[in-house]
Amino acid sequence: MATNTNGTSAPSKRHEEYQYLDLVRDILDDGEHRPDRTGTGTYSVFAPTPLKFSLNSNGTPILPLLTTKRVFLKAVIAELLWFIEGNTSSLPLSEAGVKIWDGNGSREFLDNAGLSHREVGDLGPVYGFQWRHFGADYVDCRTDYTGQGVDQLAEVIHKLKNSPYDRRIIMSAWNPADLKKMALPPCHMFAQFYVSYPRTAGAGGEANGEKKQGHLHCQLYQRSCDMGLGVPFNIASYALLTHMIAHVCELVPGSLTHVMGDAHVYVDHVDALKVQLEREPRDFPVLEIAREKGGSIDGWKYEELLVKDYNPHKTIAMKMSV
Repeated sequence: MATNTNGTSAPSKRHEEYQYLDLVRDILDDGEHRPDRTGTGTYSVFAPTPLKFSLNSNGTPILPLLTTKRVFLKAVIAELLWFIEGNTSSLPLSEAGVKIWDGNGSREFLDNAGLSHREVGDLGPVYGFQWRHFGADYVDCRTDYTGQGVDQLAEVIHKLKNSPYDRRIIMSAWNPADLKKMALPPCHMFAQFYVSYPRTAGAGGEANGEKKQGHLHCQLYQRSCDMGLGVPFNIASYALLTHMIAHVCELVPGSLTHVMGDAHVYVDHVDALKVQLEREPRDFPVLEIAREKGGSIDGWKYEELLVKDYNPHKTIAMKMSV
């Protein structure tokens, strides 16, 4: 309990992880039983209340990495760096011990998706390609696309640095022209960025003749949300991306808002999630970036993203539906 200035007790702020746990509980209690692409079956709700996570606490950078089960942090970081590279082959991830795309890049999956002409691991123009080369003609995962298409990520950073009040600071992975070329259409598909300044600051963040540092916020829209496996991963990934972009643009990390479409629990995750719902959240970890501020969004290394004081409950095994 916190203490008010008059000496009375005030309730502590509720842990942000409860937003996620409450949504899982709502889906288990009231979700509609629905068939799905994988044949597993889900319990689903549509357009739940968005989740919102703070990315700093009194100047300390925070990573909302769920604590009621261990999230595979190595995979979160490795996949995000892979997106930023624009890579579309699952093989580099697999070779690094991150197998999350192996099922979608397998010979059987590609053949069943009508992509039998692709080599194993070639996922098509998925996330990273859309982020860095939107609109370019996709050939295969080995082609050099330098200078082709729209580099949306670079444009986001340019606007944040030069026109932070722009209402078009957007990055989209949803490209209808390319959907049939992808092994899996994007689930997390659209992100908008926003810079806020202290209320005392005027246009351009000026206050008393001094430039005030802006806070960077991200709102993510995700059309298909696997609450058991995917959503904890997606929260961490976009929070980390926002931290990285803030670092490059010399902004303060602000918040991540997660807007969902079809939020679902796979039938075979129900028992595992019931175990997770019995656990109490712990403090989110701290993120330290071992890299000078400014610079480029390219060329980051795993070792430069240091997650400290992560003390989650034990791992809960859940099968990925493919």
